[in-house]
Amino acid sequence: MTDKKNDLVWQKVLAKDELPEGRVTSVTCHNRTLCMTRYKGEYGALDNKCPHQGGPLGEGSIEKGLLRCPWHGWDYDPVTGKAPGFDDGVETFPVEERGDGIYVGLPPEQSHISTVGDLMMETMTNWGVKQVFGMVGHSNLGVADALRIQEDQGRLTFYGIRHEGAAAFACSAYGKLTGRPAACLSIAGPGATNLLTGLWDANVDRAPVLALTGQVETQVLGPGAFQEVDLAAAYGKVAQWSQTVLHDSRHTELVNLACKSAILNRGVSHLIFPDEVPKRQLQDPPAPGTPTGRLPSRSIVPPEDALNAAVELLRGAKRPVIIVGHGARFHMEPVVALAEQLKAPVITTFKGKGLISDSHPLAGGVLGRSGTPIASWLMNEADCLLVLGASFSNHTGITPKKPTIQVDFDLLTLAKFHAIDVPVWGEIGVTTKALAKALEGNSVSEDQSADVAARWKIWREEKQRRTLDDQGKGINAAILFEKLGRAVASNAIIAVDVGNNTYSFGRYFECDRHAVLMSGYLGSIGFSFPAAMGAWSATQEDYPEFKGRQVISVSGDGGFGQYLAEINTAVKYGMNITHVLMNNGELGKISKEQRAGNWEVWQTSLHNPEFAAYAELCGAMGIRVTKADDLDAAFEKALSHPGPALVEVMTDAELV
Repeated sequence: MTDKKNDLVWQKVLAKDELPEGRVTSVTCHNRTLCMTRYKGEYGALDNKCPHQGGPLGEGSIEKGLLRCPWHGWDYDPVTGKAPGFDDGVETFPVEERGDGIYVGLPPEQSHISTVGDLMMETMTNWGVKQVFGMVGHSNLGVADALRIQEDQGRLTFYGIRHEGAAAFACSAYGKLTGRPAACLSIAGPGATNLLTGLWDANVDRAPVLALTGQVETQVLGPGAFQEVDLAAAYGKVAQWSQTVLHDSRHTELVNLACKSAILNRGVSHLIFPDEVPKRQLQDPPAPGTPTGRLPSRSIVPPEDALNAAVELLRGAKRPVIIVGHGARFHMEPVVALAEQLKAPVITTFKGKGLISDSHPLAGGVLGRSGTPIASWLMNEADCLLVLGASFSNHTGITPKKPTIQVDFDLLTLAKFHAIDVPVWGEIGVTTKALAKALEGNSVSEDQSADVAARWKIWREEKQRRTLDDQGKGINAAILFEKLGRAVASNAIIAVDVGNNTYSFGRYFECDRHAVLMSGYLGSIGFSFPAAMGAWSATQEDYPEFKGRQVISVSGDGGFGQYLAEINTAVKYGMNITHVLMNNGELGKISKEQRAGNWEVWQTSLHNPEFAAYAELCGAMGIRVTKADDLDAAFEKALSHPGPALVEVMTDAELV
């Protein structure tokens, strides 16, 4: 209840006798917090902040007739706010005792004055950043309030997570899926360092991300203040662009450059906000920044000599094979068109799984440690390899012994691990179209679709035999992924973790139009569920390629244990994510590696809760499956649930 009197807004703050004699308490009136006191029957209303260190006076106490600050013991008169013996004091406000309670007269609230944080966050949303994951805390409150204003205007959505690492993984997955940056927010010190693992994942997999980290105030920056970490040094190479926001910075330009660098360099941009800087008011703020005129075309046409050399090698190849990695994610239409023109198989790295449907007559599946015999057979039979958006790291399984053309936009990725016959610098879509045009009616390549079909037949028969394996220790991975493949939507987005569950997914799950997300070069355990949160946020946007798509997460029990508290985040925001958890009570991949190295299996067993029951306690749906015959019903029930659901499948650690 409020009323106007003497140009003040009178607000009821306490009921009659609510505050005992000789006590103090904090009350909030709109956006102002007051310290209410009662001493010798008289009420006082003081600003809650001690003027020295900002200590909360409402948490103090009255000792010997004086209100004592709980932080450093400074004393004030509990009614007048004066500091005995000193000239300073605390701002006070008039108090009235009325029939229904205690009222305080406050000056009318001023309209919001734009701040540095407002200007920078509006610039960020102008660049299309729509999703922010993070944790609000004491050293990022200015940035957080600016994000709140943007959310109130419908320009972004903020997700408050339970661990900053999950925020960074969510942003990394969002960037991998969409090619656009999301932002993660943390406080100074431990909050900022908690982001690092997820940001390294984005860095090595070339995903655009904005990291917004708080920092201690500039006046104490350097000597070692509470929660001070040298964030520019701590982030090191993880951030391809990093700047501290200062009082006299060109604030819009910093955000322009952060967003531009994240998009063009496909990596992490880092803005460090000392606590007081984003709170600075701007009486006449400049116009926020925009991407207009700041982003060049990225359609890199390959050099003529490199293109001619690639054409010459492909022209004479009878059994060319196309290998695509994650870097080809946004260019698959011209890639498939070239494959169909040459009748050449398309095989993928594990990070590229799902970029071509396994039902396509030229699709050869996944190559490497998480792959199938189809892909390796096709590569071994090839007389020329065209590698698009993939490296030659040891996990990809691409042989260096075949005549090879490599196409990539990144000059340093070309021939990074060994010499390549024809390295081609160019954007993949442009380059494959140019190759197709040059090779039209000018190739001796054979139709390999019959070989592809024959190899798939052999592998599918083998997979079917494996679905029958039973050691009495749990459900085998082959039957699990066969049934999951039938249950999920043909265009579902699937985030997978690391470990044996990932290898099994790579071998047994057949993709249609699915989008698969994983922690590729970093291989970080715990990736899948936070990644699914990032993917789900993309499905809430108006972009037709992702809007409304089903989101699945797959992990082992070790991986889910890393960020299991984030199921509470999914419940809070109504995220429709189905998590498939393979529970075998151990870090199965590590046990396998110990055996392979002739070591004793040691410290890989896990003490787990019943994860389905845990999900239910958090407010999600939880289903526990112990028999393969129950998988179909469990998946159907979980996938039809409108919120987060967890299907805990008791699996055999050895049948992977």
